[in-house]
Amino acid sequence: MKIQKQINFHNKTYHFLTDDSRIAIEEPDSLFVHTKQNSYFVDTIKQHHLDILQAEELPKYFSLTPKLIGITGTNGKTTTAAIIYSILLDMGYSVALLGTRGFFANDKKLKSKGLTTPGILELYEDIDQAASLKCEYFVMEVSSHAIEQKRTQGLEFYAKILTNITSDHLDYHKTLQEYVRIKNSFFADETLKIINRDESKALFNPINAYGYAISSKTNLSTTAYSLTQGIHAHIIWKENLTQAHFQEALIDSSLYGLHNLYNILAAIACVQCVTKESLDTITKALENFGGVEGRMEVVSQSPLIIVDFAHTHDGMKQIFESFKSKKISVVFGAGGDRDKSKRPKMGECAYNYAQKIYITSDNPRSEDPQAIIGDILKGIPSRTTHSIIVEPDRKKAIHQAMQALSPDEVLLILGKGDETYQIIGEKKVYFDDRKIVQEYLKIN
Repeated sequence: MKIQKQINFHNKTYHFLTDDSRIAIEEPDSLFVHTKQNSYFVDTIKQHHLDILQAEELPKYFSLTPKLIGITGTNGKTTTAAIIYSILLDMGYSVALLGTRGFFANDKKLKSKGLTTPGILELYEDIDQAASLKCEYFVMEVSSHAIEQKRTQGLEFYAKILTNITSDHLDYHKTLQEYVRIKNSFFADETLKIINRDESKALFNPINAYGYAISSKTNLSTTAYSLTQGIHAHIIWKENLTQAHFQEALIDSSLYGLHNLYNILAAIACVQCVTKESLDTITKALENFGGVEGRMEVVSQSPLIIVDFAHTHDGMKQIFESFKSKKISVVFGAGGDRDKSKRPKMGECAYNYAQKIYITSDNPRSEDPQAIIGDILKGIPSRTTHSIIVEPDRKKAIHQAMQALSPDEVLLILGKGDETYQIIGEKKVYFDDRKIVQEYLKIN
């Protein structure tokens, strides 16, 4: 990675910062930045007698004036971040948003999709750009990889949010215990923290911590809610749990599902903590939020077809729980070259909720699609009355599911959300679940 940034270091002017040793060696106006990820380059850089800037020194050279709001958790990061961004904008604040969907500032898209949390140099560059646009807040998703790799090193967060902790990325973190430890490590300091108090795996520094919950009583709680035709809830905010005084308001949202009620509560609690605006003002601004592409996105109302990014058994369960009153048909697969342990769990989850199950390819990458499907099938009983269809061709699987869809069923197409490609082998080919649905409906 190389970014353009003129700085003076050790009485020398550099025009670029890089975390790549080759660039630092070949381009004398590039200054090497030492991060956790490139430590193995340091000896080479020293052998060439080149300057080294430590990652923790980066704040000296960038404008980091926006208040940073970081969101981590297994599920819900993207939607929670988008809700906070939307509410703050509607309340008149200047805001930037960085995450899975790209980089935005004040309702303008500045960069397309990338990593959930970019590398440290790109991240600093993005915050610097947001500062130049006079953004008061910078809302960002923080992945477990980013926490472990210290991609946010040197940054001081104004607020941190925990959505939930289930199981993901065990191909990288190796054990669930390590994954949980990494997530919780983000909340060990005394920064303002907004914690899901219904999450039993949450461990955090209690200093400056606020909670939100549906089942538990905490700072932001629900007294009643309905998940029929959107989300409707009565909520109460208590700044101090020992005091009798509280604020109350109504949530009226077009989003679906209990998991999105959690996302909404996380966002409201965060905005309340950082702005001190009234709860009623915040919930009124929430009404303008229509959802995130690829997250519980309704592609067709009749028949009801929804596309979502859910790619873990817990994420799938949250979607299924939103439609317990309907018969469920589901199309899904699992990513290749990723955590294999979650595949049978995804199969089991689908079996527990759906009547018609279409197992197909997601992004198989270098793996055999049939082998991935075989892993998913391990979670489904061999003898079952369920309709189980195996079709590695994702387009054909979607067509089959739509053709067999009854008026009283909902079709859930899971795993890719708003992705517009499939990774097959080393090739990245155009593929959009939503377009497949729309084209089929036009023809039929």
